[in-house]
Amino acid sequence: MHKFIPYVFKSLWRHRARTLLTVSGTAVALLVFCFIGGVQQGMLALTAGEDAGRTLIVFQENRFCPQSSRLPQDYESTIAKLPGVQAVAPIKVFTNNCRASLDAVVFQGIEPEKMKAWRDVNLESGNWNSFASQDDAALIGVDLAARRNLSVGDKFTIGDVSVLVQGVFRSTSAAENSLIYTHLDFLQRARGANDVGTVTQLEVHLTDSADPDAIAKQIDQEFRNGPVGTTTRTKGMFQADTLADLAELIGFVHWLGYACVGLVLSLVATTTVMSVQDRIKEHAVLQTLGLRPLLVLGLVLTESLLLSTLGGILGVAGSVLLLSSAGMSIAAEGVTIAFEPSLTLAIQGVLVAVVVGILAGLAPGWHASRTEIVSALRHA
Repeated sequence: MHKFIPYVFKSLWRHRARTLLTVSGTAVALLVFCFIGGVQQGMLALTAGEDAGRTLIVFQENRFCPQSSRLPQDYESTIAKLPGVQAVAPIKVFTNNCRASLDAVVFQGIEPEKMKAWRDVNLESGNWNSFASQDDAALIGVDLAARRNLSVGDKFTIGDVSVLVQGVFRSTSAAENSLIYTHLDFLQRARGANDVGTVTQLEVHLTDSADPDAIAKQIDQEFRNGPVGTTTRTKGMFQADTLADLAELIGFVHWLGYACVGLVLSLVATTTVMSVQDRIKEHAVLQTLGLRPLLVLGLVLTESLLLSTLGGILGVAGSVLLLSSAGMSIAAEGVTIAFEPSLTLAIQGVLVAVVVGILAGLAPGWHASRTEIVSALRHA
């Protein structure tokens, strides 16, 4: 079979315009398929994993947008005394847009020592001590820094909040690469109103043996008759509930990914059928020279597979390049979904292209292998 590979390439190059159009169409469809997969992967990263199930978020009852949640900061000391609680981090959140946005800016005000303990971030530039010692200092995620063209020493202003960039960080969590971390007390005073003593949410870190559901109920029961009621959920559930409407949209877009696979199948199959019809006499001559029908089927399948796989590789490479370089994300109500590439997603895209290539070539290849030699040679 391998000695017929040059023949397959010559057959494809014989109709180079058709081949290039098929490969480019396949590449675009697979790029969209992998891009959608990157969005779904970003959503899954927020709701899965050990941190999503072992960390609790305490929010004001019946509130959604961060601007509307105002919890007393002294709830921290009460929660910290509960059995199974390892640490509590009060957080003030400010965002320029609570609705779904591709360019939302989300500030998280947190005490520096607690950020260092509970955030897995690495500074790519800047200095931690400069951030920790300066009230209006900020650490900015690499994706946001790239989108806004920010670097250490720049002044950045959104609405009533103005900060000095003292570091650019990269986090193991892709969603955090679009955040801005500031001092808690600074963000409490930054917007013209004195919010000292109130926070948006409390992040509760549990011991390994603690029961998250039981502690969540205990926290809500503790403050049921307090000045402000609370709703406590695991971090994964909190983010899933916050992004519920957006998750439904992403779930619908999932079907667009399947439509892209169907488009590739249709496109490659159509091109392969046209190629077989153009070479009916040629295949008959090959069988006359001794090629078995099974080998003719193999030649057609190889041609279809090459078209689909080449387009798939180009599409996957394009999607990985786009997702990794653009640092795209979408945020809603202060929670960010990062569009992130991965090796698993790339392998999945290539495998889809290979399977589609085989399926697209089966019917035309079977037809070519079953053609009667005499009638094929008479074909004009």
